[in-house]
Amino acid sequence: MSLISAEQLSVTIDDKQLLEDVSFHVEQGELIGLIGPNGAGKSTLLKTLIGLTEPTSGRVIFKGHPLTDLPMAARGRQIGYVAQGSICHWPMTVQKVVEMGRLPYQRLFRQKNAADIAAINAALKTFDITHLKDRLVSTLSGGERARVMLARAHAGTPHILFADEPTADLDPGHQLQVMNVLQAQARAGMACVVVLHDLNLASRFCDRLYLLQNGRLKAAGPVADVLKPTHLKQAYGIEALLGLHQDENYIVPWRLIS
Repeated sequence: MSLISAEQLSVTIDDKQLLEDVSFHVEQGELIGLIGPNGAGKSTLLKTLIGLTEPTSGRVIFKGHPLTDLPMAARGRQIGYVAQGSICHWPMTVQKVVEMGRLPYQRLFRQKNAADIAAINAALKTFDITHLKDRLVSTLSGGERARVMLARAHAGTPHILFADEPTADLDPGHQLQVMNVLQAQARAGMACVVVLHDLNLASRFCDRLYLLQNGRLKAAGPVADVLKPTHLKQAYGIEALLGLHQDENYIVPWRLIS
């Protein structure tokens, strides 16, 4: 049984169709990549899968039941979400922001317990931000803030994590670190679904890919089946170099196709 699945999802907002008949599934232990050009519908699909956007047609199934049947508190404990370009608008420390990941487990006025503290410290360490824990988030760089928001979601120990462009604004070293962490989490049993613009990261780390174009599913499946020259030409208008190095796929966008 899929952890999350959806059949023929369509989303129309203000008379504009953002998704059309998109089907999707993710199994426990998978790292899934959503790719496609700007405006393809990737963020809309992500928000629909977690219930932030209501589908015009189709439905989302979580662990065999309609997502809409899952109470919000339970949803917060089982589904993690990192929005695109997450910004903290309040003068909060990194520690306090990461602690917010434990809110779905806490009752009013309850103090943090040992499990909370362990999860928070593990999240700080995992995303290499322990040394920043006393800094105000508003003083951090874009890449540091992105890692804080990932750590906040990670602290909630969700069954599945959705992240919208989690490597944007990160330097190459931290891009690899984040993808290594997400892959390790998937291998440990948590499912991860990430929106990516970097095709090389998608090809190297993801188990399967969904390629969207103009709100429709262009291709889905193993990396080699999705990142075909014809798909890249039609979706992105590019030619790319594809290869294998030390048993890992890589792809280099090479030139525009006129």
